[in-house]
Amino acid sequence: MSAAQDLQRRHAELEGAPDPFPSLVDTPVRARIAPSNGHPDPESVDAFPSLAPAASATGRPAASAWGAAPRIKATVSKQPLFSDSFTVPVIDLSSAGRDGKPTSLGEIMRTVSNQFKIKLDASTNQRLKQTTFFLKSEHKKELEKAKKTLLAMLSPTVTVVLNAPASTIPSLIGVKGATLKQIRDQTGVKIDIPRKDALVANGQANGGTPSGTATPLPDADEEDEPTIPVTITGAQPLVLEAQGMLQEIISARTSRTTQRVKDIPSHILPFIIPRRAKFMEAAENGDVSLSLNQTVGEISVTGDREAVGRVIESIKSAVEYFITEVTHLKMTLPKRQHRLLIGKGADEIMAETRCAVVVQKLEEPGDEVVVWGRGPDLPGGLSAVMDKANSAYIHEFPLPGPIAVSRQLLTYMIRVGYPKTLNSENPGAEVYTPPAVTIEKAQVLNVDIVGEKPAVDAMVRQVSQLVGKLIGATKDVSIDWLIHRIINSHKNAKKIKSFHENQNVLVFFPPESAEQSLVLLVYDPTSPSASPSPVEKTQKLEEVEKELLKMAKDAADVKSETITVEKKWHEAVIGKNGTTLNAIIGEDKTLSVKLGAEAGDENIIIVRGISADVDRAVKEIKKIVEDAQNDEIVSSYSIEFEVGQEFVGRIVGSQGSSINKLRDALGVKIDFLDDHDEKDKDVGKKKKAVQQKAKVKITGRKENAEEAKRRIINQADRLADETSEVLKIPRQYHPSLIGQSGKYVIRLEEKYDVKITFPRDNGEGADSKNRDQTLKPDEVFVKGGKKGVAQAKAELLDALEFEKESNHVAKFTVPTRSVARILGRGGASINEIKDMTGAQIDVDKSNDDGNITHITLRGTKPAIAEAQAAILAIAEQVHEEVTDSVTIENKFHRTLIGQGGQGLKELIARCGGPNDPKVQAGLVRFPRQGEPSDEVLLRGDPKLVAKVKAELEKTAATLRDRIVLGVEVPAAQHRALIGRGGQHLNDLQNRTGAQVQFPGSRSYQSVGEPANGEELANVDAADLVKISGTRTACEKAVEELKAQVKPPAPEGVTGTINVPLKYHHAVSQQGAFFRSLRSLNVQVEQSASPKNPAVPPRPAPSIESTTARIDDPEDGTTVVEAQWQVAPNYQDAEEGEAVWTFKAPDEAALEKALQITRDAIEHAEGMSHVGFLTLPDRSAFPRIVGAKGSNVARLRAESKADITVSREDNTIVIVGK
Repeated sequence: MSAAQDLQRRHAELEGAPDPFPSLVDTPVRARIAPSNGHPDPESVDAFPSLAPAASATGRPAASAWGAAPRIKATVSKQPLFSDSFTVPVIDLSSAGRDGKPTSLGEIMRTVSNQFKIKLDASTNQRLKQTTFFLKSEHKKELEKAKKTLLAMLSPTVTVVLNAPASTIPSLIGVKGATLKQIRDQTGVKIDIPRKDALVANGQANGGTPSGTATPLPDADEEDEPTIPVTITGAQPLVLEAQGMLQEIISARTSRTTQRVKDIPSHILPFIIPRRAKFMEAAENGDVSLSLNQTVGEISVTGDREAVGRVIESIKSAVEYFITEVTHLKMTLPKRQHRLLIGKGADEIMAETRCAVVVQKLEEPGDEVVVWGRGPDLPGGLSAVMDKANSAYIHEFPLPGPIAVSRQLLTYMIRVGYPKTLNSENPGAEVYTPPAVTIEKAQVLNVDIVGEKPAVDAMVRQVSQLVGKLIGATKDVSIDWLIHRIINSHKNAKKIKSFHENQNVLVFFPPESAEQSLVLLVYDPTSPSASPSPVEKTQKLEEVEKELLKMAKDAADVKSETITVEKKWHEAVIGKNGTTLNAIIGEDKTLSVKLGAEAGDENIIIVRGISADVDRAVKEIKKIVEDAQNDEIVSSYSIEFEVGQEFVGRIVGSQGSSINKLRDALGVKIDFLDDHDEKDKDVGKKKKAVQQKAKVKITGRKENAEEAKRRIINQADRLADETSEVLKIPRQYHPSLIGQSGKYVIRLEEKYDVKITFPRDNGEGADSKNRDQTLKPDEVFVKGGKKGVAQAKAELLDALEFEKESNHVAKFTVPTRSVARILGRGGASINEIKDMTGAQIDVDKSNDDGNITHITLRGTKPAIAEAQAAILAIAEQVHEEVTDSVTIENKFHRTLIGQGGQGLKELIARCGGPNDPKVQAGLVRFPRQGEPSDEVLLRGDPKLVAKVKAELEKTAATLRDRIVLGVEVPAAQHRALIGRGGQHLNDLQNRTGAQVQFPGSRSYQSVGEPANGEELANVDAADLVKISGTRTACEKAVEELKAQVKPPAPEGVTGTINVPLKYHHAVSQQGAFFRSLRSLNVQVEQSASPKNPAVPPRPAPSIESTTARIDDPEDGTTVVEAQWQVAPNYQDAEEGEAVWTFKAPDEAALEKALQITRDAIEHAEGMSHVGFLTLPDRSAFPRIVGAKGSNVARLRAESKADITVSREDNTIVIVGK
């Protein structure tokens, strides 16, 4: 497409902008294709694709999910031939009764039925709160119109903002607005596209409504192109349909796209998911990504348009194949076993038998299980389902008590996350609670526990214990939900927390969205201070209930008030997008306001909440209604004036877009009147030249009406000032003047408020019909205000002179084999030349001559010369290069390249090669990873290639001479031989020139097997050290390692003593005893250790506890009141003995250690009591301990008692007789 065509496409008429060349002829619009004559399920949303966002504007509508029903030959001549149905989840009658519209649902149905001569029935599902409408007619077009009209009258009016790339706007509008008009006619919605001067790049555009919802484009990963907000307003389903049509056009005009395969049956999806790799192969290396929405049975494919199309066809083909190939068998299994047949279980069955298993949702009644697969696979699938259903033990744990108590128990478990805790503590089992939707309706609540039987039994015991503690420990308190937020606010957080601290009671408020009044109280069964007494549980719950009810009473008294307000004023109370109503309710949301049908009567409003808030809200609502009634009276001002008849079309805008925008902005009613006198119709031809006037009538508030009049008159004056001029500009300069994507000429249009038109390739301007002339190839048409046209003309001519000076062209050829180097990786080289010289460079890759490539340069003469010199220099460099190769075994390639390519960089540097990594990469090319080739390619300067080749061959020869030897070194000595920070190992490697690998190092396994492996066959793998390098270096390193290995130490002697567990702490002295034995080179191993603490717990303080004074006998200044308590030492000690095994270097050391241990046991037997000395504070501890513990050590020696001064509290523990 030429630059002029691209500009013309961008200049297509924008919605909401005055058209400089209004069309006087209506453009025909293709008729909309009627929907299928099927009878879809009224409960199914997917059965109505015409309302989906992805609907096509001009393509065939998507087929119903159930397919078209067969047509039945009529037996009665008046029987309807066509039928349709649709479901509306929420009926919005907010606009009923206004402007003569029907006031109720019945009236609306009668109006539509009479208007379009159709039969119309409705059925309401009270459970789902939705209404299904059934339409029948003898004419398909009437049926379609009736459906659209009914949807518009029943659905809420919404506004959606679609951010469309600027390049797609002409396609959305179409020639003379044909495409946009067709979408409007087909859906009946209002579509606004703002003026260019109101736009901001990258989607930040003005003109969007605050209530609009920005809709992202499907091609979210495209480059950031300036976007234009397209506003769609109308009935919700029709807005979604129009949005889908627009998105379809946008997708068709972008290089990337997203397409979806919808309505894949749930039993087919398991067969499709494993074929993802096959679908990706269909992309043929195209950039695509797949995403699955398993809930709705939809696969989305995003990426390159052609690749996406191939993948979509592959998926559809697979779906159709499996739909025709698979059949099914039904069976019944208990509901509790269904859990084993979903998720991972279903995947395992599919992988094993190629069969899919489909079960009903857990919250739905019924035990049916359906197995799908091909006929030969079904028996195996059925068997696998039975095996999987019986693969785990399932226990149904019924929650006890009346259903209200069961709900309390279940609510507590869910709120504290008890199922998650059970699952983490019992890895072999899982617990499942009933679905939330079934809890309120269920008569019996069960908790299912699934898994291995031992783990399930353990979990059952835990649940039983918890339920036992919860019996009598729960209580519901009824508090109006409107004041839950106040009671549970930050202000009362400390008090709510105190209920648990003081009464051990947890308080659970229901979610605010549930609007439930029951607050659950639970006597915490997990608290250490929890009492088992039912009486105490009841008492604590009643105390908290009393406090909560008092808090509720203090918070507010709730009341309801009903206001009589006519339905037509409800919209004023609600406000735009509910803003006024939200302001009335307030941030705390302690009010409930129900209007019209929701309140039970169309002409009332019910306000419920805290008394003060209700009074405030009622007062505000009455004020809003009064203001709206007064505003209706004030808005009755009317004014009339005249404008030129020839300007009316431009003022009104396409489809009334401009005048509608003015109406919305000022809230006025604007009418153009054509009530000329009859005598004006008889005026002769000579009188037709007289300018005719059109009358304009504006109704609304006086100041708003006057402002609207001023704006219309100003626009008419601007249109009267319009002029046009044709400029002679040679055709070759048009692309430069237009700029990339029309950037330069659009800037001129916005700057001077004009429209600039360049001729198309066929020599005809797009709007030549409106100018009564045809643009020649060297003409440019400028239209707008006189001043703007003159300024735009001057700037265009100045730009033309500049282009003549800088638009020189040079063409030359280069060898085709040098093109890759000229372009560079990712175009880096050619872009660098462009930036450096400022020249435009075009490389012709489509030339038939394979040996040469044509290059075209554009720009100033110096820029062209500089760019040509740079390109020819690269081509000459490639011409002088030579190509060579060297054969090196593939196993040495990684070593030659080195970590991060460092080895290869150093090799090239040694040969005098370049330091630039890009040039180095082109100089030496190793085979890709995984290729078995041994050939290394070299390309570059002949001398450098020869040096690098010689160096590679030399290094490879060294690697071929490399061997691996092994040597036995006890693992216990490895650390000493390696040294701190590897110092000893590095010294050894530097001295010998060999590489030494100890077991556990990174490269140990990759070094290979030792050449002397047969000699070391009986060596423990942990003791085998590998040495690699030349044979001489390896042998030298082996000798040094052998010389450094120390001989094993001689085996010592052992002895044992049985030590009672209750004396363990007294003998070990917190490890000091074992440390003293190490000085004799004696090690001790224990067969068991005690689990109880070293000393019994401190007894509770009592009145009989004695007090003592600690006085300083020297100065008498310190007087400390202390508490002294004594308890038996071994009263609750563990029974049993532990065997202590002593390992000593000789008999003397062993006998000495054994004797020390016997003495310690004898001493421990005498330590019969424990004393607890508690001081008021720790201020006296430093003097008691003494310098470096001297005082405590002296006391221990004198008293033969064990004294421990705590570091955590004020207690000193003394153990002794």
